[in-house]
Amino acid sequence: MKKIMIVDDAMFMRKVIRTNLEKGGYTQILEAENGEQALELFKEEKPDLVLLDITMPGKSGIQVLKEIVSMEPEAKVIMCSAVGQEMMITQAIEAGASDFIVKPFNGDEFMKVVENWMPERA
Repeated sequence: MKKIMIVDDAMFMRKVIRTNLEKGGYTQILEAENGEQALELFKEEKPDLVLLDITMPGKSGIQVLKEIVSMEPEAKVIMCSAVGQEMMITQAIEAGASDFIVKPFNGDEFMKVVENWMPERA
């Protein structure tokens, strides 16, 4: 079963993302609330896809992205950013992000991006 890791410091946002993923048929969902937790979980679980918030306390999403890509150059990481963070999105893509989603997002649009990177659930 494909694993997806959600990394966001806001519990509400993790819940919204999890709900959308579950509706889309994904069941192996991991959650981390900060960069340190995300890196530990990434090393242990090797998720197939990471949904990573850009703005978090402690390590930023960009820092976490760089560390994930240095561990696993083929990692699929979709950055999640709030409206108005276009410069951060550019930085993220340059640092190795696969794609990005702007928050707040529409559930259908969100799932199209996820399914673009996870064509098979099994």
